Amino acid sequence: MDPVIQLLYLVAGVLFILALMWMSHPSTSRRGVMAGQIGMLLAIVGTLLIANVVNYELIFVALLVGSAIGAPLALLMPMTAIPQRTALSHAFGALAIGLIGTVEYYKIAQLAPYGLSFAMIALIAEMLLGFLTFTASLFAFAKLQELVTGRPIILPGQQWMNLALFIGAIGTGVALVLHPEQTVLFPIFVAIALAFGLALVAPIGGADMPTVIALLNSYAGLAASAMGFALDNKLLIVTGALDGASGFVLAVIMCRAMNRSFANVLFGGFGQVQHVGGPGEQRPVHSASPEEAASILESASSVVIVPGYGMAVSQAQHRVNDLFQQLTKRGVDVKFAIHPVAGRMPGHMNVLLAEADIPYDCLAEMEDINGELPQTDVALVIGANDVVNPSARDDPKSSIGGMPIIEVDRARTVMVVKRSMNPGFAGIDNELYYLPKTQMLFGDAKEFIGALAKEIAALNA
Repeated sequence: MDPVIQLLYLVAGVLFILALMWMSHPSTSRRGVMAGQIGMLLAIVGTLLIANVVNYELIFVALLVGSAIGAPLALLMPMTAIPQRTALSHAFGALAIGLIGTVEYYKIAQLAPYGLSFAMIALIAEMLLGFLTFTASLFAFAKLQELVTGRPIILPGQQWMNLALFIGAIGTGVALVLHPEQTVLFPIFVAIALAFGLALVAPIGGADMPTVIALLNSYAGLAASAMGFALDNKLLIVTGALDGASGFVLAVIMCRAMNRSFANVLFGGFGQVQHVGGPGEQRPVHSASPEEAASILESASSVVIVPGYGMAVSQAQHRVNDLFQQLTKRGVDVKFAIHPVAGRMPGHMNVLLAEADIPYDCLAEMEDINGELPQTDVALVIGANDVVNPSARDDPKSSIGGMPIIEVDRARTVMVVKRSMNPGFAGIDNELYYLPKTQMLFGDAKEFIGALAKEIAALNA
């Protein structure tokens, strides 16, 4: 390989590592994104410089088509739909990996039809991960976009069916490795891999979607790394491994945040509705108007705001910033408590609050804020549900029992902005709503928080 290309690949690899490091903290995340973009540009340039590899006319057409699709996705898609866009990105990337693997398979099948080949082993692993990630990501997108139900879709014998698909994919993959000339098996292998991806995501409920997004990111990275071995491209090996490892670590963090194992996420069917009957459904709650809630907030010295998916749905993040500004003017100490799995993807709340220009130093992790909540005057929950449900801490028999929560019930006063008393993704009742200290603020989060901000602003005038 030409020294110039090697240098470009080396610099690109270093930039990818720096990008991961810098994106781990909000204050350096923009630098990390820029480093990743420059690294990808250098990687593309280095690849295009390799002789006898590409047709530049076709590459130019592909760049135009890709830009025509990617630019509107980036510019027009609202921040609340970032989880869907992430799932689509995984799907497109995985499909590209699978199609490249398909081309390379037929090349190898023609040139080296007999004998065990490491390149073929890598190709089979790459295509299995690529094609299953493609359909799994599309299904995740459909669930996030509510094109299909977000609840688990569990068929009779689901786990046995998944096992059969896994064995079928491995079996046909091994047969292709040993006998690549048997091209009739290849469409069967691809079809099983595609079906396997659907079967993996279908039983997973919306509550586990942050972990699913992280896992799909890991699968896509591992597929890219396997493609690097098949194509003898060291940069692909390195970057794919970085992507796969970071996605896996993030998935581990998500599982710990929910006190769940990988097996429980993939096969547990979390998110099924639990029909809670009995008198609990008729228990009284205390509600308040914007004027009443504003009077409580303006007399507080400390407020902790807990954002959730309801804030994302109503796109209330800018109104939340208005409320933050008005409370700060009155000398109120305002912090934002971020649960690791709040929303539909890792960091969902952080992204929305950053879009609304909430200062980074006002954001607190769950472990840090829980110790302060007993001394907090008001905990304001905006569209969060399961991540503040005391049952996770107090009821071992609950479906979310053991899941770490933001313990807003320990604050002196709790206010919850919510459209109705409907349960969250876990489908269970939230004991927080029935506490004597809890005030339910019923209504659209954007409208209610906007009304709160106006009330506080009038007091500031």
